[in-house]
Amino acid sequence: MRSVERLSARQARRIALAAQGFGDQRPAGRVDLRHARKVLGHIGLLQIDSVNVLVRSHELPLFSRLGPYPRSIVTDLTERKHELFEYWAHVASFIPVELQPALRWRMERASGEAWTHVAAMEHKRPGYVDAIEAEVAERGPIAASELTDPGVKQGPWWGWGDGKSALEWLFWSGRLVSAGRGNNFERIYDLPERVLPAWVLAAPTPSLEEQQRTLLMVSARALGIGTARDVADYFRIKVPEARPRLAELVEAGSLIPTKVEGWPQTAYLHPEAQLPRWVRARALLSPFDSLIWERERTERVFGMRVRLEVYTPAPKRVHGYYVLPFLLGDALVARVDLKRDTKASALRVLAAHAEPGVDHMLVAEELAVELRAMARWLGLDRVEAADRGDLAPALRRALEGAG
Repeated sequence: MRSVERLSARQARRIALAAQGFGDQRPAGRVDLRHARKVLGHIGLLQIDSVNVLVRSHELPLFSRLGPYPRSIVTDLTERKHELFEYWAHVASFIPVELQPALRWRMERASGEAWTHVAAMEHKRPGYVDAIEAEVAERGPIAASELTDPGVKQGPWWGWGDGKSALEWLFWSGRLVSAGRGNNFERIYDLPERVLPAWVLAAPTPSLEEQQRTLLMVSARALGIGTARDVADYFRIKVPEARPRLAELVEAGSLIPTKVEGWPQTAYLHPEAQLPRWVRARALLSPFDSLIWERERTERVFGMRVRLEVYTPAPKRVHGYYVLPFLLGDALVARVDLKRDTKASALRVLAAHAEPGVDHMLVAEELAVELRAMARWLGLDRVEAADRGDLAPALRRALEGAG
């Protein structure tokens, strides 16, 4: 795909799915680290989120692409093998350690406007941030709750104390790193040299331009095809800053500008992107999955308007609290509001809604298979569907028939 001038919307959708790992067949046997690494080669990172009504969000993209897998794999890659590290990429994410040098420009900008409250705190308490870093050096790895002097609570920053704010600034600036997650998913902080591989820390720092080009190429590979906004958003690079880097990549032949039917903006195609004749995927997607996390792109590529309703008051929710779109073939055909009920050993479908024009019974039967696989993966005995949503009746019949 090195000289494509125009693509149909359907072709662009299949390219996007293949780039994200949905063109591959799921493993027939036991899933191991090799399979997880292949998925990470497709998607480039795993977004982290604290909501745990079903399962931690960063665990779901591997399930979506591989099916049931050992849930220890992400911990193996982050805390044992140190192949992934946590940092701000597409918000908080697990990222391959080899990309750490390409994120140092972000670390160098840690004194920006977002951290003015830390500067104000340092003015009031000179040396406090350095003292927090010294305590981590002496006692780490430790959590904010374990600090000797956690400080007073801040107002606008989620009720953080001074100590937590200092730790987060040190984390943002790269002076500290995450050594894992503790109780209630609390971030644990330590010195980089005690967590990151020595070869990563010893790697030279590329120029700002080269760092951003590296990240944009990872983005372009993961997306397959995308607009400037799509490609920039993957690592949250501001579009005006990304545009000159994209132009440089086009000039170097590393990206191919093209047009996509129905897309008003120029698209950038990765030269190694694949265009499969068809995609036979079946997957439940985390709302933070890299396939759909950029809502405007999701609507443009798949025609589904995805909105996170976790923070919406219950009476105003349209589809539910923690809603997972359902991918079937190359289309998003439904969405389900899911909850893990460990005490009852049940995966609860609180609501099930179909997209317009789909065959409810066909979708329900495929969805029932995927829900049962998810329940087994989570160690639950059964799937129970409530009556809410236009797909619910068909799904309940499909689950009864599969039971």
